[in-house]
Amino acid sequence: MTEETPGFEEKPDVPSGATPDDAEPKAADSDSSEEETAAPAGDLDPTVGLTAQLDQVRTALGERTADLQRLQAEYQNYRRRVERDRVAVKEVAVANLLSELLPVLDDVGRAREHGELVGGFKSVAESLETTVAKLGLQQFGKEGEPFDPTIHEALMHSYAPDVTETTCVAILQPGYRIGERTIRPARVAVAEPQPGATPAAAKEEKTDDEESGGTEEV
Repeated sequence: MTEETPGFEEKPDVPSGATPDDAEPKAADSDSSEEETAAPAGDLDPTVGLTAQLDQVRTALGERTADLQRLQAEYQNYRRRVERDRVAVKEVAVANLLSELLPVLDDVGRAREHGELVGGFKSVAESLETTVAKLGLQQFGKEGEPFDPTIHEALMHSYAPDVTETTCVAILQPGYRIGERTIRPARVAVAEPQPGATPAAAKEEKTDDEESGGTEEV
């Protein structure tokens, strides 16, 4: 039987070459290292992450806004282009229809000149002229107006002493336009000043000068 010696307590095993007090500093060092490692995590500012997220959201919002504005501009351009094409197609269709009616209008005009536009034929003719006028058809071409090759087509040519420029002296066939678009030029007979002849206006000015000079006293 083993007898325990009174006054002695069992102590933990200590490695050779080390004192029992060496174990306690190691535990303290371990606790301090854990505190140092956890300390930086507590020092991070939470607003830094929120600011970065806010910047990303603002950037994405700006990109989406630019895309929406570009899409809206493209849509507006598309609408204007469609409307412009629609108006152009309508004008072409109306012009083609009215071009087919021009011979009928010419017959009405000749009948009016010869006094044959009477009775029911007169009523129908006037209704036709009113209808084409509502569609925008306008007649042009008058005697005495200056010749304009963009709206007139000269079928006859002559000289006249009483004109100072190329002038329409007869309307052989009236012209027609829709707005600014000419669908048929006016076919006219033109007259030019007589070669070598003094225009009437110049003659009148010369006569006035001679008369005023003859009355002067010396």
